Amino acid sequence: MLRLDAVVGGYDGKPVIKDVSFSVSKGEFFGILGPNGSGKTTLLKMVSGLIACTDGSIQLNNTNIADFSRKELARKMAVLPQLSAHAFSYTVRETVALGRYAHTRGLFQSWTTKDEEVLQMVMEQTNITRFQHDLVEQLSGGEQQRVFLAQALAQQPEILLLDEPTNHLDLAYQKDLLDLLKKGAKQQGLTVISIFHDLNLASLYCDRLLLLHEGQTRALDAPDGVLTEELVKEVYQTEVKKHPHPEIAKPQMHLIPAGDDFLSDAKIDASMLHVKKEHITLTSKVPMRTLSSGVCGAGHGWNSYFVNRHVPRDYDCSDPESEMRNYLEAYGFDASLTVGMMTAVQMEGVAYGLWEKEDVSLFTVVTAGVGNATDSTRTEAAFGKVKPGTINIWLFVNGKLTEEAFIQAVMTATEAKTKTLMELGVKDSETNTIATGTSTDSILVAAVQQGPVLSYAGSATKLGQLIGKSVYTETKKAIQRSQGLM
Repeated sequence: MLRLDAVVGGYDGKPVIKDVSFSVSKGEFFGILGPNGSGKTTLLKMVSGLIACTDGSIQLNNTNIADFSRKELARKMAVLPQLSAHAFSYTVRETVALGRYAHTRGLFQSWTTKDEEVLQMVMEQTNITRFQHDLVEQLSGGEQQRVFLAQALAQQPEILLLDEPTNHLDLAYQKDLLDLLKKGAKQQGLTVISIFHDLNLASLYCDRLLLLHEGQTRALDAPDGVLTEELVKEVYQTEVKKHPHPEIAKPQMHLIPAGDDFLSDAKIDASMLHVKKEHITLTSKVPMRTLSSGVCGAGHGWNSYFVNRHVPRDYDCSDPESEMRNYLEAYGFDASLTVGMMTAVQMEGVAYGLWEKEDVSLFTVVTAGVGNATDSTRTEAAFGKVKPGTINIWLFVNGKLTEEAFIQAVMTATEAKTKTLMELGVKDSETNTIATGTSTDSILVAAVQQGPVLSYAGSATKLGQLIGKSVYTETKKAIQRSQGLM
């Protein structure tokens, strides 16, 4: 649909855009990225025909855009610039109606039935019909941006060009605007080409991204291919970390602010653990990077408080998360910063210890009982009321873990737990085979993210060996203690 071949252009004979080539298909949402001064706005002006190419060509439907009259090009392309103050007072309806100018014919303009239909349609699409008789200057920034989007859509263009359309808009307006554009691209075949400063918004909404650097193409690909830590660091000269969005398959880039929050006494040990009849708690001096299967704080997160709570064996687990949050708040814990677990075993049976090997240290805490032990490879028990978890394992690492190490730590701990059950001869009462765990075991891996970088946690590493030995030893002690308390 739109094709740029080796385009060069700029101002006063000085090229800003240098040898840029790409094509955009009908219905595609195409994003343009780059730091300030990289040529984003210049490129958009060249595509819109405001700046002529000094070399190369821009073709729309196989016709050079220089061969279109201004009015003809306006029927093909519409431009939504950055939101700015406007000197003239027009109503919303009058402002949107200006978008129909490209479709008027002759010297004497006349408003047709078609014009009115389009006007009403785009005002409805952008949700501005209710204030069509209000002055544009009286609207909020987000409402004004929707008005000017409606004006652009009233041109019924094949291509919509946008220069930072979410600039100065709050979060809800950003989402509403981009949702509307994405819907137009998907359902109506509208081609959207937009400049973005926000890399994460561009990733969420764009099908492909062009990354400019000093007027040249540095990368052109789907968001995952453009938004890499290496490329962003090179082009933007800043440190970022890439993580997937939690709900959709798009990457998100996270800035790493400058500053040193390192605490020399951030080490986790037994002095931070408090054991009471109703619960076991540990409070860290620094937020810890966590991976857990807790009732609260599940998945990856950053947490400072850790609670393992005793509940009766007939505890009603119909809504454990809400009930656990209420419990935590009643005891003064911020549920948003807490990993919360529960178990039916007595807290007095807890086993814990600080395990160290050279420069690596690990504080391991285990509560364990085997009253509802199961063999996960053989069990065929019917689904029913969930029983409270029986074996809960906490691993506090005094170091900096990679994503791989978090996952390997869970694997190594699970292997060690299963080895303990095997050695103790713990069996599944339903299958009479050696148990692999209990029906609702929970695990926590937490790291202070300071000190030595621990890239892996498999059995061939110092950390993995500590995890294996500590989980095996502490789980064995906890099971034996719980049996003595029964």
